[in-house]
Amino acid sequence: MTLKIVIDTDAAPAPYEQLRSQISAQARSGALPVGYKLPTVRGLAEELGLAANTVAKAYRALEGDGVIETRGRNGTFVAAAGDAAERQAATAAQAYAEQVHRLGLSRADALAAVQDALRATYGK
Repeated sequence: MTLKIVIDTDAAPAPYEQLRSQISAQARSGALPVGYKLPTVRGLAEELGLAANTVAKAYRALEGDGVIETRGRNGTFVAAAGDAAERQAATAAQAYAEQVHRLGLSRADALAAVQDALRATYGK
């Protein structure tokens, strides 16, 4: 198993976001299994032709999302991303439901707002 990352410097998402989303997707799909050791920030930056700060920013975001974990000098590893992502999604969904209820939106209007946001984010 190897990390497969392609960065398009001409694409709209910033390179750190491309890196973050590709690692996250590979961890969720199982292409990068739990416990897989990721390259060092410097090593990956050199391999991809990116600044070390760009890779570090992506790693920080991934760690904040619970996708990866840093174990000090031992390195950075893929965490149990699916569980963490599902927990965060459930927490966000609960907070959203409570907020729209307080605002007085109907269930149909709240659901329509979510569907619009998902279409805007994921496309059709």
